[in-house]
Amino acid sequence: MKMSREQLYDRILGSLVTSGLGDAMGAATEQWRTGEIVQAHGGLLRTLAKPPIDTFSAGNEAGQVTDDTSQAYYMAQALIENDGSLTPEVWKKTLLRWAEESPHRTAMGPTTRLMVEAWQKGEDASHIAVVGESTRKLNRFGVSNGAAMRVAPVGLVNPGDIESACQTALATCLPTHDTQIAVSGACAIAAGVADALRPEADVFSVARACLEGARRGEELGKAHARWVPGPSIPLRVELAIELALKARSTEEALALLEGYIGNGVAMADSAPTAVGLFVFAGGDPLESIVGGANIGSDTDTIAAMSGALAGALKGFRAVPPDLWITLRDANPEFDLEGLARGLTDIAWRRMQDKG
Repeated sequence: MKMSREQLYDRILGSLVTSGLGDAMGAATEQWRTGEIVQAHGGLLRTLAKPPIDTFSAGNEAGQVTDDTSQAYYMAQALIENDGSLTPEVWKKTLLRWAEESPHRTAMGPTTRLMVEAWQKGEDASHIAVVGESTRKLNRFGVSNGAAMRVAPVGLVNPGDIESACQTALATCLPTHDTQIAVSGACAIAAGVADALRPEADVFSVARACLEGARRGEELGKAHARWVPGPSIPLRVELAIELALKARSTEEALALLEGYIGNGVAMADSAPTAVGLFVFAGGDPLESIVGGANIGSDTDTIAAMSGALAGALKGFRAVPPDLWITLRDANPEFDLEGLARGLTDIAWRRMQDKG
């Protein structure tokens, strides 16, 4: 089975768009509980709404993305400018540019914010989160989900190549999220997106790739980053897939994934849960982001990751046109079709090189 360049472009655009839709849909429910969401919207939220005042994205318009996918779009541009490769230094410079330019910079996550603020002052950030006079850093530092929420473009330039996706994902983790937990979570999402671009990919193969990426990321984290106490991403991805297959309704899937794994900002909560929601939705782009937007807590990040996987598998043609128009019009600073063309140039060449 072969994929045409047009089909590859459709899937890459689908991932960029669906990730943004998940981010924007989840921005209206972030920090809420599922019950509160259902009560406020008369059922599960299935459209783009203006974030209320008790969310981190208050002030955004319906359809506007947050720091999550705006950072991903900056990463996509950096990949295009660097022929599909990123070093830790290049990503650091890109993140600083995002922090200077983006209107979403005020909503930076707990790990990224501390690092960026130190870089902006010209400081050596190695002192951030250090315990006393030692060289040890706080175990909780660098285990949030920032590295995974923005990593999907890495998978998009490495179709079917899990190892290359994980190596580049590692480079994006080291400046801010230098723990095996963060590397494992980022590699899980990058590997799943990379697999989703194969012409023969299906929900099962993408889920398996997420698990393989999580395992490889854990190895890379052990070799190149800090090893900290905490839950195993591979084990939680396994559990998330099992729970998704067990659930008989969206409501049951949300309850199981929140109850057994979690829906917070921790990488070990949100990345595996995003994989589980993607599996439960059967890879459907809308259903994948609806799950993320309604699970509560860190909804925008979870929906963005689940959406990145689903969009890469099913493509832009599976995206509801009305939601796409709202997303496009609410984020005029991002040319997603242009980004998709640039990423496709790299991905297509790499596919051709592999025969």
